[in-house]
Amino acid sequence: MTAREHELPTVYDPRAVEQRIYETWEQKGYFRAGRYPERPPFSIVMPPPNVTGVLHLGHALDNTLQDITTRYKRLNGFDALWVPGTDHAGIATQARVERSIQESEGKSRHDLGREAFVERVWDWKHQYGDAITRQIRALGSSCDWSRERFTMDEGLSAAVREVFVRLYEKGLIYRGHRIINWCPRCSTALSDIEVEHKEQTGHLYHIRYPLSDGSGEVIIATTRPETMFADVAVAVHPDDERYTQMIGKTVRLPLTDREIPVIADDYVDIEYGTGCLKITPAHDPNDFEVGERHHLEQLQCIDADGRLNALAGEFQGLTREQARNAVVEALQQGGHLVRTEEISHSVGHCSRCDTVVEPFLSDQWFVRMEDLARPALAGVERGELQFVPQRFTKVFVHWLENVRDWCISRQLWWGHRIPAWYCDDCGELSVSKTDLTECPHCHSKHLRQDEDVLDTWFSSALWPFSTLDWPNLEAPDFQRYYPTSALMTGYDILFFWVARMVFMGHEFTGKMPFSTVVLHGLVRDAQGQKMSKSKGNGVDPMEVIDQYGADALRFMLATSTSPGNDQRFTWDKIEGARNFINKIWNASRFVLMNLDADFEPLDLTGRQLDVADRWILHRLSETIDAVTHHLDHYDFGEAARAMYDFAWDDFCDWYIEFSKLALYGHDGERKAVAQTVLHRVLTSLLKLLHPYIPFVTEEIWQALPNTSEALIIEVWPKADDALRDDQAVSQMRLVMDAIRAVRNVRAELQVPPSKPVSMYIRCESADYVQLFESVRHYIARFCNSDDLTIAAGGDAPEKSATQVVTGAVIHIPQAGLIDVEAELARLRREESRLMGEVERIEKKLANAGFVAKAPEAVVAKEREKMEDYQVKLRAVQERISDLQQ
Repeated sequence: MTAREHELPTVYDPRAVEQRIYETWEQKGYFRAGRYPERPPFSIVMPPPNVTGVLHLGHALDNTLQDITTRYKRLNGFDALWVPGTDHAGIATQARVERSIQESEGKSRHDLGREAFVERVWDWKHQYGDAITRQIRALGSSCDWSRERFTMDEGLSAAVREVFVRLYEKGLIYRGHRIINWCPRCSTALSDIEVEHKEQTGHLYHIRYPLSDGSGEVIIATTRPETMFADVAVAVHPDDERYTQMIGKTVRLPLTDREIPVIADDYVDIEYGTGCLKITPAHDPNDFEVGERHHLEQLQCIDADGRLNALAGEFQGLTREQARNAVVEALQQGGHLVRTEEISHSVGHCSRCDTVVEPFLSDQWFVRMEDLARPALAGVERGELQFVPQRFTKVFVHWLENVRDWCISRQLWWGHRIPAWYCDDCGELSVSKTDLTECPHCHSKHLRQDEDVLDTWFSSALWPFSTLDWPNLEAPDFQRYYPTSALMTGYDILFFWVARMVFMGHEFTGKMPFSTVVLHGLVRDAQGQKMSKSKGNGVDPMEVIDQYGADALRFMLATSTSPGNDQRFTWDKIEGARNFINKIWNASRFVLMNLDADFEPLDLTGRQLDVADRWILHRLSETIDAVTHHLDHYDFGEAARAMYDFAWDDFCDWYIEFSKLALYGHDGERKAVAQTVLHRVLTSLLKLLHPYIPFVTEEIWQALPNTSEALIIEVWPKADDALRDDQAVSQMRLVMDAIRAVRNVRAELQVPPSKPVSMYIRCESADYVQLFESVRHYIARFCNSDDLTIAAGGDAPEKSATQVVTGAVIHIPQAGLIDVEAELARLRREESRLMGEVERIEKKLANAGFVAKAPEAVVAKEREKMEDYQVKLRAVQERISDLQQ
């Protein structure tokens, strides 16, 4: 557009702006990838939030950083695709729906039946999936909604089956009777990374197991005496001389009538406990491995509901906790308990419901991880995958090197049902990408599909390519946008999700699914605690948006983040972000009020620019370079800080004030130049800020004259080397130092800004005189000086207030202005401060280690600072002497 479309109200109201602007962006197709096919592609996929409820602040941070990146790349000339979507979240969603039905109808899922229950979950998904997408829109996320995906969409479900069948046919998926992590409350298997280990206080029970021949006894130490009914052996180390003669004998299992053998195995730690271990293969993963080596029986005394079964005799029906207490009491009464020792040990809990996990022997489906991890690991080592921050590379590699087989089956109804069928007639197992109605082996119609569903992370591991229409390798989106460019997510799901995407992507496409992984931290409360509903310290991002607007929330989250580190949420930070937005709004209103509707910017090439104009254009180029560098390296916090400092300090606090001299003066040429500089700086600043605060910047853009159709599709600003001017920077530094100095004097001596003062600037050299003279008009105007003298040396005015600045001492005659005693007190405080600075730097330079190891430029800078402090200190001391005369 070429003319102003509408005025900016006095106060910015995000509620009147954000939804309107977002709807315009979406209606005009600005988020759609493929608008500019000639541009290079850039693609990211959204970590799909679970359809279990509403978004939290972690999602808001995640979406903010992805949107910043997408908008930045779009402005930088990329065909940017951001794929949105949601995850079915098997365990979590099923639990929420089950609880809802139980509370509202008093029914369980079994009362409804599988088909009816799954329909209820789909209803839930539509309700909360829609709510989540509304929230993502409210955050300002510029994702391509035409490509929205759900992990149980038809296309993604087909990809899941394709992957399962291929892995099965390669022998990388198998069904096995193995020990797994079991959640008695969720009634399903869990993978290792779905188990959270917590340090807890417990007990180590020392129990007497007598040898069957009466020749002695062994003492075993265990934290779980309730599992002893499933013991099948006692193990000792083959080199432990205490027990060598007992190997091969049997012991009587207390509280039972069974005898079990004493075996030798290197797994036993001679130094731990008594050196004797009870071996319970069905209830301990390490014991399971020992049992496999020795071909031991696999007895189970705890059922899937977490209660003891008939093998436990009189203890049948008790929960694990109840049984532990009862068994210990029975052992004590029978004389079997030697002693009890209090210990601290790590206990696994279900990451979903916090129930203590039970190691459980079960028929489950597994993925052989070693074969999948090996090529992925090689790719990481070749540098095909970069982590931001880099320290997570080592963590990632360590996990891949020590990976265990992945249990992928879940005893749930909601999820991708395992595509495996059992024939009741021939007993064969068949897997298929499509539903089977006939056994491929014997052609029987009596088939049963496996009841289990796949782990949620199995389908989300395919997300970067299944969302792009894989396995159709000729699909346009897959051809153009895969591999994706970057992934942004929290470090807490590095193994849950990122690792699985890496090895699945490499296995099925031969490429890493993305080249860069940007890991951010968690959003914690003001005290640094993790937010949770149970603690009552959670913050609803929609509450923040309703009160302060999405831009304020986004800017707060982005400025508080640093790669891989947690941040703390405080309402003060939100207030600060809103204040910054208001600052930009008010500055824009000032610019608009000083531009005509048909304003046309001048070509500044070859024009004589004022020092303030040259300075702000130089600082603009520096800021563009800094922000571009930080965003290219995904350092969102540093980029935001660079913009904040330039916008608030340089542009709003200084340049706008300087520009008023030209805007309100009588020189038409100077006014036109100032208008052009204001317009150029503001439009460039809006482009820089747009990825962070898209709504307010777009609203301002639409009001400015001589701007394009929409800011969202503008071009990222480029630093103009022709407008760099180091001399202008030096000159304006003197101006700002002088203004601050005089303002400090006025504040300390309570001299109102409206009262004119005389000033004498005594310079160190003729060069400084020339510099100060070149900016005289600014100093005189903004210091409100009606009598300004600039000279090299000379006698200072008697009884004057002074401020030391680089290259000069500013004297303000005190006659009628100041209290001499108050001025002396102020100068002594300044003397003390400067002496402290000199002493600090002297100590640093006297440190041989610092001088030897620090870069030469750093050491030189410290020497330069010390010289500056010494000059200022001498000047202050001279002034004290003058006033005391």
